[in-house]
Amino acid sequence: MATKVLIAEDEKNIVESLSFILKREGYEVSAIFDGAEVIDAVTASPPDIVILDVMLPQTNGFEILKQLRGTPQIAGLPVIVITAKGQAQDRATAANLGADVFMSKPFSNKDIVAEVKRLTASA
Repeated sequence: MATKVLIAEDEKNIVESLSFILKREGYEVSAIFDGAEVIDAVTASPPDIVILDVMLPQTNGFEILKQLRGTPQIAGLPVIVITAKGQAQDRATAANLGADVFMSKPFSNKDIVAEVKRLTASA
């Protein structure tokens, strides 16, 4: 069974790019464009990893990460936080909330694939 990746990102071009490179590597990819839908989607059908943008409509990525880490059945889900705001405070907030990886946009396709592989190696 393919490793499932959920992309929570509101920029369609980034979703298309990530989907293309991850599908090419053999991952099963789905996407959500609205932050308010992420927790329901993850609890209904847990992916193996989430790629989570900080700036999402309705609910921001930090709030989503806090909810993920506070929900016992999905608290250990690997999460890669991505953002166009790569400030030190954002990096610290992501780390304090339990992000596994923090990446600033623009990121390298090679780097994101490597992190997905690393974080899902036991999945």
